[in-house]
Amino acid sequence: MIFELKPLTQEAIPKALEKAERYRLLKEPAQAESICLDVLQIDPGNQQALVMLLLALTDQFEQGMAGTVTQAREVLTRLTDEYARLYYAGIIAERRAGARLQHGGRGSEFVAYEWLREAMTWYEKAEAIRPAGNDDALLRWNTCARILTRNPHLQRGPEDHSEPPLE
Repeated sequence: MIFELKPLTQEAIPKALEKAERYRLLKEPAQAESICLDVLQIDPGNQQALVMLLLALTDQFEQGMAGTVTQAREVLTRLTDEYARLYYAGIIAERRAGARLQHGGRGSEFVAYEWLREAMTWYEKAEAIRPAGNDDALLRWNTCARILTRNPHLQRGPEDHSEPPLE
């Protein structure tokens, strides 16, 4: 059964976004995601809603929600600020690493290492163009560096030195 969704009013957007943030803090990212989608239905370019949606999607990485990484990357392309795109690309990679560590499994330490290093690369790019007084990318880079330093088992995976098969 498909329901026709009820649209928000333009005036309701600020309170709806406050509510979405509250749901994120309450560890209910699916609720926050739904609210952001409602806001974006009437204001597709709303940057605050896009950032909140991206964060709500990344909050769901640890739950193993299929497709959330792809959705988060799609939202990333809709951000109009270059700094924000770089910074949130780092957030996506960092949270993927955290989710992989949470789930464990064979090779998880190698994959998590690569995603943390990818996040650090994005944060370095964001740092280079950050607005004055905004050290968020530095803070996130330092967090990744500390995670790697405190967890020496997180390291680059072994190189594959095997020969390709002859045809």
